[in-house]
Amino acid sequence: MTFSELTAILTTQFGAAIQPNTQNLQPYLTVPVEQLVDICQFLRNDERLFFDLLACITAIDNGASANTMEVVYNLTSIPYEHNLMMKVVVPRNMNGTALPSVPSIAHVWRTADWHEREAFDLLGIHFSGHPDLRRILLPTDWVGHPLRTDYQEEEQYHGIKTK
Repeated sequence: MTFSELTAILTTQFGAAIQPNTQNLQPYLTVPVEQLVDICQFLRNDERLFFDLLACITAIDNGASANTMEVVYNLTSIPYEHNLMMKVVVPRNMNGTALPSVPSIAHVWRTADWHEREAFDLLGIHFSGHPDLRRILLPTDWVGHPLRTDYQEEEQYHGIKTK
């Protein structure tokens, strides 16, 4: 199935809020964060699509000037041999306000569990409804999220110099 065919199916099902981008080497869809779970369930359950594999979730901090963060999902249908990249864009928190939030899809694809924990740990994106959202790579008492563009590394961690 081509990207255009996938886009047409999703636009018919979810409306014009599905935004295709074909300017990149790998085309992708931008979807509203409010519809993310419904879209993911549709992609997995619709027998024309059957995206049975969530290969990766990646998070991106676009910096304070853009004031946004992105969560990128790479999906594969193993039996149909088609792939889809889609993303959601959320406002970035500023000056100690609440973390940006995206609904968890761990109940749709079990592999999302660890991917979402990694994005939380390193970029500080909260995944609402996640069954066990806690740090996965850094110690539980680590301060901050090191892949954020505004991250300030502490001088020491438990008496060990970090710089």
